[in-house]
Parts: sequence; structure tokens; C-alpha cells
Amino acid sequence: MRSSNPVFSRRGFSRDNGHASFNAAPQAGAATAGTNPFAQGTAANPYATNPYAQGVQPGAPAPARTDAMTIDDVVTRTAMTLGLVVVAAAIAWWAMPVDEGNLGTAYGVAIGAALIGFVLSLVNSFKRRPSPPLILLYAAFEGVFLGIVSNIVSVYVAPGAAMQAVLGTMAVFAGVLIAYRTGLIRVTRRFYGFVMAAAIGFMLLMMVNLLFAVFGGGDGLGFRSGTLGIIFGIVAIVIGACILALNFKQVEDGIAYGAPREEAWLAAFGLTVTLVWIYIEMLRLVAILSGDD
Repeated sequence: MRSSNPVFSRRGFSRDNGHASFNAAPQAGAATAGTNPFAQGTAANPYATNPYAQGVQPGAPAPARTDAMTIDDVVTRTAMTLGLVVVAAAIAWWAMPVDEGNLGTAYGVAIGAALIGFVLSLVNSFKRRPSPPLILLYAAFEGVFLGIVSNIVSVYVAPGAAMQAVLGTMAVFAGVLIAYRTGLIRVTRRFYGFVMAAAIGFMLLMMVNLLFAVFGGGDGLGFRSGTLGIIFGIVAIVIGACILALNFKQVEDGIAYGAPREEAWLAAFGLTVTLVWIYIEMLRLVAILSGDD
């Protein structure tokens, strides 16, 4: 299952890297949730062999497994990671003062937590097998970053911005889930390619804007303030919503193809990263709109 989060790109579970893949066509007669749009032309169930079985060579038939991933596994682990994000954010909010005397320190802690979270996201992306401790550690540091930043925005820019961003994120999640389940959003190969191209292009543009801001001062090219900031904020949220649909599709395919239960942690990790993306963009959009009032 390739990560659809544009912050990083997991190598994926493919035959050539020692993992099975969700992105292959099932065997004839196998129980699946429809045709996989990312099939690579193979005709074998990617989990017909167990790449995690001790002593089993790649391509050899694996013993019957009873530990296949279920939707309950994904929900439980996603609740754990998101719950840790919320708890860490709440602790950081109350424990880290953001008054003028401590604002510099708060910024420093937030940036440090963000950098550690980013490194952990890369580590989790490229590990051959999901690591629950590292995923939970990522959630904790990301929560610290979100808690401090949300507090700063709420105190200095827009009171109540954090709650508005939370409600907005929940609304996007619910809307995409309903649209996906009712068929209004269909994840196809073309959809996947379009979303990933848009996400990569958006991130490259934001990196250029950041470089101009660092070396030129001000807000760089102006993509994160004023009218342009509002437009790009909306675009970022739409991209995040589309990535969320990719996450749902990957979870559905993983269950249909009999992914091992431990892959529920990877699904939870992907959903958490996407929801953090959407929340940050929501918070930024609320701050811009409040500043324009």
C-alpha cells in the first residue's frame, strides 16, 4: 500500500521490495471490493503469499492466516494515533505559555516538535514494516506542535480559531467519507495520478514561497496571506480531501486483499498525516480570514 500523503512517499508494498501490494489484480473468484484501479497487470492475489512469515521464501505459498486486517483494526489504531495527537496538543496548550515573555520559547519548542515529527514521518514511511511505537511517537510530537501553534493563533490572531479548524476538519472527513461510500467519489488510476500531481506541484510551490520568504523577507511570493492565501488555503484543503479519499481506498483494498493486521498501523498513520494536513490548512485559512476582517 503506497502512502498517498504528499509529505513523503512510501516505497510501497511491491514484489520488488519484499512486500506484497494492494495494487494488484486479485485471483479470479477471489473476494474483493471491486476492481483495483491501480492493478499492474498481475493476476495473483498479492497476499496469497505472506511476506512476513518466518522462513518463508518470497513466492512460496504461505500458511493460512487468521490475522487479516479488518475495519475494526483500522478504526482502533486510528483512534489511538489521533487520540494521542489530541492529548499531546492539549498538554502542550496548557503547559507551554505563549505570553509575550515566553512566545520565543514556545515558537522554538513548536518548531523542534515539528522537525522531529517530520523526521519520524519519513522513518515510518520508509520502514519495511510498520512500527507502532514510532507511529505513536510521531503522533505525540505532532500533537505538541499543533497544540502550541493553535494556542498562538487563538491568542494573537483569531480567538476560537482552533475549535473552528477542528470542526472544519471533522466536516471534511465526514463529507469525504460519505461521498466515498455513496460513490460520489470514485478513486481510479486517473484520479490517483491527478491528486498526486496536484499535491506535489502544490508542495513545490510552497517550498519556493518559503525560500523567497527566508531570503527575501516578508511573506515570500504572497501565497500564504491575503486573497492569494485564501485561494491557496482552499486548494490545499481540497487536495487534502482528495488524499483522504485515496486513504479510504487503500484501507478498503487492504481489507479486501487480506492485508496482515499489522498494516492497520500504516493505515492509521496515513489517515493521521492527512487529517493533520487538513487541520493545519484549516487553521491557516481561519487566521487569514480573521485577519482580513
